[in-house]
Amino acid sequence: MAGYIIRRLLWLPVVLFVVSFATFSIARFGPGDPVSVAAGQYRDPEVLERIRAERGLDGSIFEQYGRWLFGDLYPGGSGGGSIRGDFGESFIQRGFTVNELIRKRMLISAQLGFLALVVVFGTGIPLGLLTARFSGTWIDPFVISSLLFLTALPVLVIIPPMLWLFALKLDILPAGGWGGDGFAGIFDVWWIGGVIAVPIPDPHLYMPVFVLSIGGIAGVARLVRITALEVLTEDYVRTARAKGITEAAVALRHVLPNSLLPVVTVIGFALVGILEGAFFTETLLGIPGIGRFSIEAVQSRDYDVILAITVIIATAFLIANLVIEISYTFIDPRVRLGEAVNA
Repeated sequence: MAGYIIRRLLWLPVVLFVVSFATFSIARFGPGDPVSVAAGQYRDPEVLERIRAERGLDGSIFEQYGRWLFGDLYPGGSGGGSIRGDFGESFIQRGFTVNELIRKRMLISAQLGFLALVVVFGTGIPLGLLTARFSGTWIDPFVISSLLFLTALPVLVIIPPMLWLFALKLDILPAGGWGGDGFAGIFDVWWIGGVIAVPIPDPHLYMPVFVLSIGGIAGVARLVRITALEVLTEDYVRTARAKGITEAAVALRHVLPNSLLPVVTVIGFALVGILEGAFFTETLLGIPGIGRFSIEAVQSRDYDVILAITVIIATAFLIANLVIEISYTFIDPRVRLGEAVNA
């Protein structure tokens, strides 16, 4: 097991190097270099060349990549370099570093995405067990077909009628935006008698969390249902029922733990996915998250911002994949047995 983990860790920098270099090359060979894009209408060749030299954008693509990756450790480079978490300064929003621009927005998207995941798995897993338990009755097709119908509705179709109903007609939810910085964007305070403070979800959360979670609930429920149906046919489940154990106890002690293996994969990558943000949801609801900012960065060709977001998400996915594979061995002993046999 230790050898497998070490081998995977050794592969991480190799994969990240390939991803970062490919993204860097696409950005540099794309339409317009960063300096020309930032200059706008200004086209003095001598000034542009001097700025390219100052920003480390002269020389071959390999030299530029070396400066971006290693910073002042590379000849002609400056700053800490992306390998040390310093992604430089934004070409479009001058005076702000890339880290300053993406940190706050990624935190907002992570908060929103995490709440959506709580709703997705907190609702999807019980629904999956319910439909598996009542397989063959009207409950199973009714629940699954209802969830599939909601999943089939795209975000661009769901959000406008929700805004019309809850924000315009009923005026009970804000039309968009974000509640505030940090945890102020998640919780509001409801005072009882002006003495007791009760934290409640901020009103800005209800619509985006619903939109982000409705499709995931159906996916998780279907996945748990399929796995649970396979587990219900196992001998140890029939033995537990023969001993007189209640259906609730069978579901909690035997069906649920043995149905978690495929769900762990979904949970792991979903946790990483919250860093990406939600492009359409954040844009339509005016949420200043990383998804909306990514679209703005692509439209304005803020290449260093695009590079930073790509590298951060790729790193998170690789680490999540490793953690998921390790967690398999703790959830299902058969994975450890298979590893021992292959060794």
